[in-house]
Amino acid sequence: MNDNISGWNTWLKAFDDWTDVSISEVHGLMTGLMTACDAPDEQVWAKVFEELSFATLPDEALTLLTEEAEDTVFQLKDKDDAYSYTPLVPDDEHDLYERVMALKQWANGFMTGFGITDCRLSSEENEMLTDLAKIGGIRLEDDEDFEGGEESYLYIYEFARMVPVSFATRQRKPVKDIALIAGLAIDAKTTKELQSEGKASNTRPKPMPPVIDVMNQNHPS
Repeated sequence: MNDNISGWNTWLKAFDDWTDVSISEVHGLMTGLMTACDAPDEQVWAKVFEELSFATLPDEALTLLTEEAEDTVFQLKDKDDAYSYTPLVPDDEHDLYERVMALKQWANGFMTGFGITDCRLSSEENEMLTDLAKIGGIRLEDDEDFEGGEESYLYIYEFARMVPVSFATRQRKPVKDIALIAGLAIDAKTTKELQSEGKASNTRPKPMPPVIDVMNQNHPS
C-alpha cells in the first residue's frame, strides 16, 4: 500500500503545522481510544487533546481526525472489515528505519489512547499490551540496522496491526465519559489554562493511566 492510498500523505498535509507528536502517534492514539469508545465530534476531540496538554490542532487536522475516527470505529465493529485495519506508517519505499520508528510511535500512541479509556484488561489483553510496549520501547540510532531486517519489521507490524482488532470487541462508551474529561463541561477550561490564571493551586493533577507508566519505564529520561 503506497502513501497516497494509506492516507499517509493526507495526514502529513493536514498536520503540517502541528508538530507535538508524529502523525503515526496521533493515529495510534485515535485507534486506541476508538477500540473502546464511540467516535466523538470535533469539539470533544479538541477537549481530549487539550487535557493531554497538546497544542491546539489546526482545523484541517481536527476535521481529518474526526472523520478517520468515525471510519475506524465503523471498520473495527465489523468482524470482516476489522481485519483490513492498518496502522498509519509510511510505505515500503521509505527506509526501514523510518518505518520502524513510525510503528514504534504508533504503538506508543495506541497505548496512550487505550490507556485513557479506563477499561479493564483481560489477561490476554494485558499480555498483548506488554508486547506492544516492547515495540514502543524500540531504540535505534539513525545509522543502526534493525535486527532481523524486513522480516522482523513485517512480523512486529502484523502483531501491532492485530492489537486493535482484538481489543475492539468490548462495548463502547462515549469519550465524554472517560475519566480524562468526565465531569468537565465542553467549554470548561483546562488545567493548563487555570494554572496560567493562578487558579489551579489546589487542583490535583489527574492520575496517569497505568499503561502510561509502562511507557515511561520503557523511555527513562
